[in-house]
Amino acid sequence: MPHAEIHDCVIILICRIVMLAYSQERKYSVKMTKTKETKEMTFKELGIDKRILKAITELGFETPMPVQQEVIPFLLNQTKDLVAMAHTGTGKTAAFGIPIIQQIDPTSIKTQALILAPTRELCMQITDDLSNFAKYMENLHVVAIYGGANIMTQIRQVASGAQIIVATPGRMLDMLKRKKVNVSAIRFLVLDEADEMLNMGFKEELTAVLASTPEDKRVLLFSATMPRGIESIARSYMKAPEEITVGSRNTTAENVHHQYYVAHAKDRYIALKRIADYYPDIYSIIFCRTKIETQEVADSLIKDGYNADALHGDLSQAQRDSVMSRFRTRNLQMLVATDVAARGIDVVDLTHIINYNLPDDIEYYTHRSGRTGRAGKSGISILIVNLKEVFRVKQIEKQIGKKFQAVKIPTGKEVCEKQLIHLVEKLKNTEIQHDEIGAFLPAAYEQLTTLSKEEIIQRFISTEFNRFLSYYRKAADINVELKKESPARFTGGSGSNSKLGQVRLFVNLGQMERFTPQKLKTYLQETVNVANLHVSNVEVMRCNAYFEVGAQFAEIVMAKFKKEKFQNRRVQIDYADRPSRSNYKDQGYKGRSKSPESFFFNKRNKRSGK
Repeated sequence: MPHAEIHDCVIILICRIVMLAYSQERKYSVKMTKTKETKEMTFKELGIDKRILKAITELGFETPMPVQQEVIPFLLNQTKDLVAMAHTGTGKTAAFGIPIIQQIDPTSIKTQALILAPTRELCMQITDDLSNFAKYMENLHVVAIYGGANIMTQIRQVASGAQIIVATPGRMLDMLKRKKVNVSAIRFLVLDEADEMLNMGFKEELTAVLASTPEDKRVLLFSATMPRGIESIARSYMKAPEEITVGSRNTTAENVHHQYYVAHAKDRYIALKRIADYYPDIYSIIFCRTKIETQEVADSLIKDGYNADALHGDLSQAQRDSVMSRFRTRNLQMLVATDVAARGIDVVDLTHIINYNLPDDIEYYTHRSGRTGRAGKSGISILIVNLKEVFRVKQIEKQIGKKFQAVKIPTGKEVCEKQLIHLVEKLKNTEIQHDEIGAFLPAAYEQLTTLSKEEIIQRFISTEFNRFLSYYRKAADINVELKKESPARFTGGSGSNSKLGQVRLFVNLGQMERFTPQKLKTYLQETVNVANLHVSNVEVMRCNAYFEVGAQFAEIVMAKFKKEKFQNRRVQIDYADRPSRSNYKDQGYKGRSKSPESFFFNKRNKRSGK
């Protein structure tokens, strides 16, 4: 075959593959959710100092995000405390950081603002952001205090003058006990990711730090969810706080698309690999329940050739920093992590959050999914569930107010097609260095003279896809068909329903009431006190639990608990597939509340069922 024809053949090859790529039907396309429209404002209209405006303009800030539009004017013009409900990644740092910087007195070296964050990573990130905002504010210093670093260095930095301190609760309490930090003059106390700090067990440290601060300070509490512990802090240390909520309470970001895949438990890891292969440009955090499972999944992914690593509590700080550095620079595509280890991680442009296991508490799902779809970008949050866990998808839907799309696990053929499309797109966008490769092309043409264009196409595809084709050649379809439940399962009753087997129920008691599976089982059986009642498959989580009873006992159990109270709180039991609406009826609201007391009033109403 002449050189010119070979050259034309290669061009035809590329064109044909490109046409193939564009003709593929994208079965798993993401349906974008439109964000709610807000009146566009500029940062200048918010009353921000010119020096700060100059700094944030250089950082690329153009239009304030919704939480910034609400919070910045409030903090600049009001003196009240604040409870702000907003998701991670919605611009909260600038929302509280800019007005605090503007109101700091740089002529005094006293500490005037204390910002508490749950993790070292978030602490460092907030410090960097505030330092950038204050670039043109002379003699204003922001110091980070966190564990895992030399405390003597931090002590010297504070002694040199730190108008703003950003700290983790544990290290801050240590510094206070050593009397190396003086917080007697602070005017602002910020609790960022307050719900995360409570989930990580920092309640005692938070209480101790709060107790050491002056009474006339302003307390600014930022949280994605509103658990009872946050209300307790607000009652004890805040004075009639103003409420600002962007989006709905305990819900996820609008531009996150929620999906779930159903597989047998034994096929969970295979399903994970299929998903990863179907999205070649995946940049994801994969959440597992335990440190052991996290390491096992990461090790398996690495062994199978994926750019992945683990992040969990057993890593040293140096190992953690190394993993995070590789992940932020995209040398890792997938980070396998526990909920605790991933707290405070702020990585932009994540394409997917994969829940390898369902979280113990539904509120954790809000935090997990909130790590994608940030700053107006879209993202996908995925659940991998087995048949026994499908009912919990409905629970999460009701809690977050979003619908999940049931998606089929890609088949081997679909994975290979998607990888081919990806390769062609990379090929199409590759910049050709003519001067550098021109000298080598004649030799390449010479080698291809004996091949027809069909053979070139075949060999091209084989070279790039041997691994996928080999792996997926005989890959089975691992999708699981869901059986429709019998309506009688949900209506309860007795007599003929005994043939239906077991029924799964929900109860609003859990680990917070110090229940274990055995203790809950005993409590249920003793309270119902019916012969032959057998309670099985008890699953206790942080705030609730699930259990199974014979179908003929379901209505009896619920009737027995209608007026039952535990620790002065009404016990609620319902079918797991349709939990009590009072537990999940949190409705969102926007803007400021009409009454400063409504934050607590609404919470009391929800508990009393008014």
